[in-house]
Amino acid sequence: MRVLNCIALTIVIIGAINWGLVGFFNFNLVAFLFGGMSWLSRIIYALVGICGLYLITFYGRLADSRD
Repeated sequence: MRVLNCIALTIVIIGAINWGLVGFFNFNLVAFLFGGMSWLSRIIYALVGICGLYLITFYGRLADSRD
């Protein structure tokens, strides 16, 4: 489970960096590398979204660890 958590966190961090680049410099790294909304870029966006949803469970784990 720890490996899955690290992979999910890494993917979400990559997504966050991409959004930071979009916000600060209007530069979409995923679109630059893989093309604008190509099937590969759509898979990357989907993976970032799925990992983000998975990491929502961390909030529950934080609350459980404090009890």
